Amino acid sequence: MQHVLIDVAVYLCAAVIVVTLSKRLGFGSVLGYLVAGSLLGPHVLNFVSHPESVLHFAEFGVVIMLFLIGLELRPHRLWNLRRAILGMGGAQVVLSALALSGVATAMSVAPAEAVLIGLALALSSTAIVLQTLEERGLLSSSVGQNSFSVLLFQDIAVIPILAAVPLLARSNGSSAETPVGHDLLSAFPAYWQALITLLVIVGIIVIARYLLRPVFRVIANAQQSELFTGFVLLIVVSVTLAMTAIGLSPALGAFIAGVVLAESEFRHEIEADLNPFKGLLMGLFFLSVGASIDYPLLVDQPLLILGAALALMLIKFMVLYGVGTAFRFGPSEKVLFGISLSQGGEFAFVISAAGLTAGVLSQGHAQVLNLVVAVTMVGTALLFMAFDRFSSLRQRKSDRLYDRPSPSKGVIIAGYGRFGQIIGRMMNSYKIPLTILDSSPGQVDLVRRYGNKVYYGDASRRSLLEQAGANDASLLVVAVDNPVKSLSIVDTARKHFPELKVIARAVDRSHAYELRKRGIQAIRRETFHSALKVGEDALIALGQTPELAARHAQMFGEHDERTFEELAPLWGDEKRYGQAVNQNLESLRRVLEEDRQRKEESE
Repeated sequence: MQHVLIDVAVYLCAAVIVVTLSKRLGFGSVLGYLVAGSLLGPHVLNFVSHPESVLHFAEFGVVIMLFLIGLELRPHRLWNLRRAILGMGGAQVVLSALALSGVATAMSVAPAEAVLIGLALALSSTAIVLQTLEERGLLSSSVGQNSFSVLLFQDIAVIPILAAVPLLARSNGSSAETPVGHDLLSAFPAYWQALITLLVIVGIIVIARYLLRPVFRVIANAQQSELFTGFVLLIVVSVTLAMTAIGLSPALGAFIAGVVLAESEFRHEIEADLNPFKGLLMGLFFLSVGASIDYPLLVDQPLLILGAALALMLIKFMVLYGVGTAFRFGPSEKVLFGISLSQGGEFAFVISAAGLTAGVLSQGHAQVLNLVVAVTMVGTALLFMAFDRFSSLRQRKSDRLYDRPSPSKGVIIAGYGRFGQIIGRMMNSYKIPLTILDSSPGQVDLVRRYGNKVYYGDASRRSLLEQAGANDASLLVVAVDNPVKSLSIVDTARKHFPELKVIARAVDRSHAYELRKRGIQAIRRETFHSALKVGEDALIALGQTPELAARHAQMFGEHDERTFEELAPLWGDEKRYGQAVNQNLESLRRVLEEDRQRKEESE
């Protein structure tokens, strides 16, 4: 355990330095992580001697990433992607596997071994593709969605590929045991394995759909953010253990759980809690991949390794380009689609280990396969960098590559009590899209009963505002009734989303001045206008005419607003502020009396 912690500490230190430098040079974080890992690995500086131990731990980052992606894909949206998942994904895996197996066979590799190599290399890196597309803001584009659909099919395809390993072993004349049998279902007949697998998946869906929401509500009511974060992590770990126990992809199980929770009012808070863990573990994953590159083997057989890596990326690019053509992609879309998925993936390491243990793959071929996959991961990062530098597609706003949904012009309302609900109903009457955030689970539950989309969470957290769409929204309305929390939300919004317009509810004059200090110009004191109307009603009840009472209330309101502005510099000095208030009040009395006299004389 100690050596793993030492490796992690070294990785983190290197990541801070190398990745920062890589981002400054425009290379992107993925390439920075891979280079840093390569330098630290056992074959260069040897700061880390057991990269595989950290790699297994860091693969949990891929699981969290798929869980978060699932949260973004509501079931109906996933259903809409079925054509891309089955059509593009199926075509890419089958055609790539056939082509790569054929090349391996032509190089005198045994048939069973060639098939397994083709299947392993047909899969792409979920971690690298999604991270890279997300960094470039392309995950929501048509290319990003289609790439994700193919990756999802690949994750599902891992299951039958691993199940086929023992069959390939028997056809290869090997009697070795396959590691696939290490799961809890290995002793059961095939039909029982299929039934139990189906029941586990259905169980994940049912639990996530009907049991987790009440538990989330109870934990949220405790108002302990660490409990909420711990429970979210417990869900992901539990799903991972359940899927691993039956020999399935934990990433697939996490994705299913995420999709089921996508309609939950706690979705944004879950995303905000898990994002830091995802980023950290994904960084460790890329570092571990870089450290696992076997440079001695690369030096011994450079032509074989580099040639195989180049051939792999070229063959997959051609297949992907053809799939893109069949599905009527634009020219630039086909190029980026091919670049994105042309590398080998992390599941190739898993399939390689299974084939080696089962006797399908030889030790030499397994080492070459793993090294080729690692090299193509680095190659993909370089291709993306070249694509950014020379294509200038990111500057062509008319290009279909960027046909992601246009930025939302909607409104985020933080705090949905009586005050926020009036604003929300008014926005709805004007058909303005809303994202509502509230930190009270009971209030969230109540508002959702009326068909509103409202999410639980602390709006003073940058990550939650980001998940709620603060980068694209037109306006943030801060309607919470706690001045401290209100100022915290405003501070976060002003610091991290400077282009976002902010309107704030002021609980009292002191709160209003604090908001004004922060540059918020659109401020409404919550009881001021309603109190003016009550004062107007009071004057009428005392015998004033409705017209004179309304005139009096209007002048008083205008004077108070003007005084609020004029006395702002004196706020904090109680003596001077109090004197100024009394002077302005006396001035107001004179003005009102003069106005009343003029009104009487004119009549």
